[in-house]
Amino acid sequence: MDDKTKTEAEAAAFRRLVAHLQGRTDVQNIDLMNLAGFCRNCLGDWFREAADERGVTLTKDEGREAVYGMPQAEWKAKYQKDASSEAQAQFAATHQHEPKGGGRGW
Repeated sequence: MDDKTKTEAEAAAFRRLVAHLQGRTDVQNIDLMNLAGFCRNCLGDWFREAADERGVTLTKDEGREAVYGMPQAEWKAKYQKDASSEAQAQFAATHQHEPKGGGRGW
């Protein structure tokens, strides 16, 4: 596969992942973090960093909105649930940084 085709396929796979996550609002970020080590916030941050590397400046909110499909605060108000004590314990046991907002800031 040539580089151009590979880049296009990678971009298409990213768009498909983002669309899948936008449709799976039942999957909480802490669940993603506990299972895969990344969440929607990570993807939004990675998107923002990739844009910055290409000379396009995005805010953290803009990067995350590209992944959430809406402002992050709106998504949280509509779909985010409090993390269970089990999920919080698993997160604490496997991740170095602390959750924000009492289990709601993943």
